[in-house]
Amino acid sequence: MRGRLVIAAAVSMLLALGCATPAWEQPPPPTQDRPVVQEGMFHRAELDNGLELLVLEDHRLPRVTLGVTVRRGEGVVSFDQAGLAVFTAELMRRGAGDWNALELSRAVDELGASLSIRAGWDSMSVGVAGLSRDLDALLEILSAVILQPQMDRREADRTRAETLAQLEKAKDDPGTLARWHLARALYDGHRYGRPQAGVPETVETLDAKKARSFYRSVFVPNDAIFYAAGDVDMASLLPRVGVALGAWERGEVLPPGPAPPEQVPAARKIVIVDRPDLVQARIILGHEGIARANPDRIAASLMNTTLGGGGFSARLMETLRAEAGLTYAVGSGYGLRRHPGPFVVSTFTRVHEVRRVLDLTLEELERMQQDPPSEDELAAARALLVGRFSLGLETSAAVLGALVNLEVYRLPPDSLDTYRGRIRATTTEDTARMARQLLHPDRLVIVLVGPAEALRPQLEQLGPVEVVEP
Repeated sequence: MRGRLVIAAAVSMLLALGCATPAWEQPPPPTQDRPVVQEGMFHRAELDNGLELLVLEDHRLPRVTLGVTVRRGEGVVSFDQAGLAVFTAELMRRGAGDWNALELSRAVDELGASLSIRAGWDSMSVGVAGLSRDLDALLEILSAVILQPQMDRREADRTRAETLAQLEKAKDDPGTLARWHLARALYDGHRYGRPQAGVPETVETLDAKKARSFYRSVFVPNDAIFYAAGDVDMASLLPRVGVALGAWERGEVLPPGPAPPEQVPAARKIVIVDRPDLVQARIILGHEGIARANPDRIAASLMNTTLGGGGFSARLMETLRAEAGLTYAVGSGYGLRRHPGPFVVSTFTRVHEVRRVLDLTLEELERMQQDPPSEDELAAARALLVGRFSLGLETSAAVLGALVNLEVYRLPPDSLDTYRGRIRATTTEDTARMARQLLHPDRLVIVLVGPAEALRPQLEQLGPVEVVEP
């Protein structure tokens, strides 16, 4: 009640000031095409060993972010060693050069800096950030981690034990269980069929020797990108990087790993992960999606924004939450990887309402094919994506991260500058084509986490049901 009074008072004030329509009901301002990076502030170079350099100068604050990204990650790991890239990244954090794990952490802390090491499906990154006056010390830490990771056996044993404990704990989360079982149902036997961190039977086999071998195979300068953003200048940074990383020896570049099947699943299947203790069921639906570099990714994103990726303005949210009151949240999206990842719809509801939620969700997927986004819906989706794009590039480090991402996937270097124009150029015909080509409600994998005894009778008419343990 109080909130409605505040809104009413705000509207009255706007009307008194001569504003006929509140700001939130007015159309968004037109998008403008402009370079994301100010001219003269972004630089590229390459060392003799093939290491690419991307440098974004921003002298407003005395801070700098440095890092190296390699173009390989969990996607090149074999199915039976799932988690090896994540394991290797964690082990690289635990000692480098003359520093053991504790000494490396202390060296970073004494600078008031941060050290991050991450492994994803398609890349691995080592980054340091701190004050620009400590540039040489930060470069020393970065080069030690990149060139001289210790990968101590005892630290490997600790890392393995901690990872196994984390995987066991993750089973308590219904959302995590749903994602794991969806991946297995879609990609069983392919690397995408197991979580990035692996599963207990693969993690138990990982050790320092395997981590060293994997590190040597993916950390090669001729498939890597050095990046720097902040209070640096290219003229003084380039020779320093040459000293720190110029001796890094070239190596053979690993192939990107096998692609998953083009169509998964072949027919609808339903998996119930039995959790008798739950009064709310977690629901996730999926089938194959598209790759990060797919030329239709803009149109697909706009279609999905209208369907379930647009928050409260999306059709699924309107149907399941606003109209039916069956859930608090629902969303959909594409896992954009080097190879096509999954398209996923996820939500949750009371156990006895599961069938109704599934029926409405399937109806919305079918309606998107028959009644694709209107021009009004597309205009709203355009405004939302452009707004998210701008908010995601508020700092120089974020801008450079987006530019590095383009390099990882070898996308055109002007992709950020042209993004808003490509959004604006996408038509209702384009999104209608995406709905027809990319949505397959007739052959989804449907995974539910909840009490099988109560769920199974609701689902048997939808397709074959398999009940599994967590």
